[in-house]
Amino acid sequence: MLTRRMKEHLTGYAFAAPWLLSLLLLTAYPVGSAVYYSFTEYTVIQPPRPVGWENFGEMIADKLFFKALYNTVFYAAFSVPLSLTLALWLALLLNQTVSFAWFFRSVFFLPSIVPVVAASVVWAWLLHPEFGLINDLLGRLGLFRPPWLTSPNWSKPAFILMSLWSIGPTTIIFLAGLQAIPAHLYEAAEIDGATMGRKFRSITLPMLSPTIFFNLVVGIIAAFQIFAQVYIISEGGPVWSTLFYVYYLWNQAFKFFKMGYASALALILFAIILALTAIVMATSRHWVYYEFDRARP
Repeated sequence: MLTRRMKEHLTGYAFAAPWLLSLLLLTAYPVGSAVYYSFTEYTVIQPPRPVGWENFGEMIADKLFFKALYNTVFYAAFSVPLSLTLALWLALLLNQTVSFAWFFRSVFFLPSIVPVVAASVVWAWLLHPEFGLINDLLGRLGLFRPPWLTSPNWSKPAFILMSLWSIGPTTIIFLAGLQAIPAHLYEAAEIDGATMGRKFRSITLPMLSPTIFFNLVVGIIAAFQIFAQVYIISEGGPVWSTLFYVYYLWNQAFKFFKMGYASALALILFAIILALTAIVMATSRHWVYYEFDRARP
């Protein structure tokens, strides 16, 4: 006979069963399979053949691997800070008490719900070197008209510019963080004669640091996984200047059917993201401020 405690446990497991099954079938099993296939030569058509560390050794001699890694690091190094800075600036503007504030918040969030395929097609037209709207405006202002997606020097900046299109969720998270800051802190600072800049440095940034930390980690993970825009717009060109890591991985898996090598690439990507996340988390104790820390002895 089941005791009351056992019934409570079974009820909890029953409610958690859909999530647990999803974790096992859609996450744990694919990850385990990737680890196994990364040590094999697997072309889908034939059974996997164990090859040990050959796939990882092949990366060292693969120039395109290092090209894809460099392009991705370059993209993340610029897109993540720019996205966070712009999103924070917009959140500060949207946090002001003005009429129709809900309308402006909706307008800045709307681009984020546009499907990535549609947004990529629009950006491909906007950045067209001859007929694009951006270059047309720059020409009317007498400014330099970059070749954007047709030049190896301007293709990555073009994708960095595109990344700023979808900062709506980051802005909303920053806005929620700003609204959670106690108003009495600003009131006390005003009584002490603090300027707007001093209040931003001494109150807003420290109190918003947990939100910045969250958005930074999520932004790094998303930046290293850029794929759809490249697949639709450039396919890695020109001259592999937009050959980003996940697109290179996809080519190895679904164009050349080198599933073993692609699995090894996936593990390396996982290790890179894990290492960067660990570094951010390890350094966060020096710059992330949690209010409950004040209660510690």
